[in-house]
Amino acid sequence: MPNHLVIDKIREKYNSLLPYLNEKTRRIWAATEARSLGWGGITLVAIATGLSRTTIHAGIRLLRSFEGEKTENDSGSIRSSGGGRKLLEEQDPMLLSDLESLIEPMTKGDPVSPLKWTSKSVVKLAEALNAGGHRISPKSVYNLLLNLGYSLQANRKTRDGSSHPDRYQQFLHIANQVKEFQLQKEPVISVDTKKKELIGDLKNPGREWCEKQHPQEVKIHDFVDPELGKVIPYGVYDKTYNQGWVNVGIDHDTSEFAVFSIRHWWYSMGQQLYPNSQKLMITADCGGSNGYRCRLWKLKLQELATEIERTIYVSHFPPGTSKWNKIEHRLFCHITQNWRGRPLTSHEVVINLIRNTTTKQGLKVEARLDQNPYPTGIKVTDQEINAIAIERNSFHGEWNYIIKPLSRD
Repeated sequence: MPNHLVIDKIREKYNSLLPYLNEKTRRIWAATEARSLGWGGITLVAIATGLSRTTIHAGIRLLRSFEGEKTENDSGSIRSSGGGRKLLEEQDPMLLSDLESLIEPMTKGDPVSPLKWTSKSVVKLAEALNAGGHRISPKSVYNLLLNLGYSLQANRKTRDGSSHPDRYQQFLHIANQVKEFQLQKEPVISVDTKKKELIGDLKNPGREWCEKQHPQEVKIHDFVDPELGKVIPYGVYDKTYNQGWVNVGIDHDTSEFAVFSIRHWWYSMGQQLYPNSQKLMITADCGGSNGYRCRLWKLKLQELATEIERTIYVSHFPPGTSKWNKIEHRLFCHITQNWRGRPLTSHEVVINLIRNTTTKQGLKVEARLDQNPYPTGIKVTDQEINAIAIERNSFHGEWNYIIKPLSRD
């Protein structure tokens, strides 16, 4: 029989028995299978089960040394409770933080899932960690990445056209500037508008535990309710403190609305967290209400900079890379998970669900309802644009620029 068929057969048996095996019996069963296969059996069993060759050899030694029943004190584990080698992250407290710092600038994320993945190989990551004074193998790096929520992903054809040639350099520019701001204890926020949501007894994707055969009933068709309308959540995510602020608008997603949301974050959260700050960094998408081409966005940022007396640094992600914005997989995805399967029947429900969004990493979120009107079609004159105290970076000044406060005299 070909080896791949043998491996499949062993894997099938192992998966069937696994729920009934403890640590000792797993070794003994694997050793029995390996011996029955003869030469090369240990390798085949290791591939099929995922057990190491060392574990299978230990099982063979057990078979050779004794056959009998469990002793009175045998709990099914071959080591005492608390025994065994300590975890790598326990032996080396800086290991996890150094690993994440290596992959952070390259991290990619799906806006509706907390899953993250990295394009760096475990071999290169292990080499970098060892060069930094750690002792770790590529296999151990792989296991740590799985525990941190990373996985390998294949390419998927979903886009047409080509990406910007300086996309990678812009990612590094943003990552380096964020790190510099955080070292100086200056605020760094990621901003964006979340998907608009209809309010009413309407189906919300996802499932939630309910009494059997009694799902919550909603309308068949998802039409806009003329009285309840829709909500536009604009988010501000503080990368340093892992805190979010969501301004829930009910009118239009305009640049005025975007900057008004940032203003509310500053007075409600930012000012208390960074009382001695001199500047503020904003990372944003390339388009939408906070796009780099929006004149009103820059005009309103100028008003904000003058009002709070802080220099505002802005960096936009290149076109087509909005999913790389931290707010997508640090804040918005968790909000989506928190209200999955629940109809958003009122503004109060939306606010409460956002406020009660948390994660194991300590995410805290505040939200408010913004009932102000934000008219569209506001024109910004050349004279107003020329009055903005803007300085453009030598590297893609259209994406990276500074807006300084104006004198109030």
